[in-house]
Amino acid sequence: MKKYVINRLLQLIPILFGVTFLTFGMMQFAEGDAVDIMYGESIGVSEEVKAEKRAELGLDQPFLIQYANWIKNLTVGDFGKSYISGRPVFETFLAKLPDTFLLMMCSIFFTLVIATPLGMICAVNQNGKLDYLIRGLTFVGNSMPNFFVALLLIYFLALKLNLFTVMANSNSVSGAILPALTLSIAMGAKYTRQIRAVVLEELKKPYVIGAKARGFGKIKILTNEILPCVLAFITTLVALSIGSLLGGATIVETVFMWDGVGKMAVDAILMRDYPVIEAYVLWTAVTYVFVNLAADILCYIIDPRIRYEAKYD
Repeated sequence: MKKYVINRLLQLIPILFGVTFLTFGMMQFAEGDAVDIMYGESIGVSEEVKAEKRAELGLDQPFLIQYANWIKNLTVGDFGKSYISGRPVFETFLAKLPDTFLLMMCSIFFTLVIATPLGMICAVNQNGKLDYLIRGLTFVGNSMPNFFVALLLIYFLALKLNLFTVMANSNSVSGAILPALTLSIAMGAKYTRQIRAVVLEELKKPYVIGAKARGFGKIKILTNEILPCVLAFITTLVALSIGSLLGGATIVETVFMWDGVGKMAVDAILMRDYPVIEAYVLWTAVTYVFVNLAADILCYIIDPRIRYEAKYD
């Protein structure tokens, strides 16, 4: 296990270099730059003034030099300063992360509460009316884009039923309910179908057949025998979702004006705020790698079958 963890950490280095290098390259081909956006259509701003500003920000230097300077500063913990606000990028990230963490936790909670029982119900009632009904709903939930779901929830739950405010305080649990529900509908639909497939596979295994032969009921078999075996699979699903949500649910955060990392990234892209974009890409890449690594370690701890296989590899 120790060797596996070290190898995964070593794989992080080329991945990060590759992701950041490609991001830098793509931004070089973008039309306009931060200085053009910064001054906009301001009257009386000459090209000389813009050229001085580009030199001050280092945008007049070749791409490779800009990239090398950023990597060098990154090694000492300097993510640079925002071109637009002038604030340190790291400080800006720290200010946005709590809202993103709150939205992530609420979304994962709603997803597991919805998907775990529905997936198990579908498996137990395979090809029955309840199974077809739930699977049909998962098709609908999975096919609707997040922005459309967000608009539906706003219309019915906020405007018609007046249960929630459209744009609540972004650091409150009540404010996170609507955006979290929006995210959990699509995730819950995927989780339900995947959990159903795993439970169906477990139901065919000898230990379940043996439990039935000993007279155990369906509920006891599901909760005491199958659910612990499915936990490793659910852990992997959650890890993938955490990696995505920590990167910021950009569309949902923008629709609900949720002041998290995703909305910050959208604003940075629109304003050509390169230091923020670069830090966001790096954060997303690191998050995916470490969250998946943590999920693998957790699965190793939870599932004795994985430990047994690793012992004899």
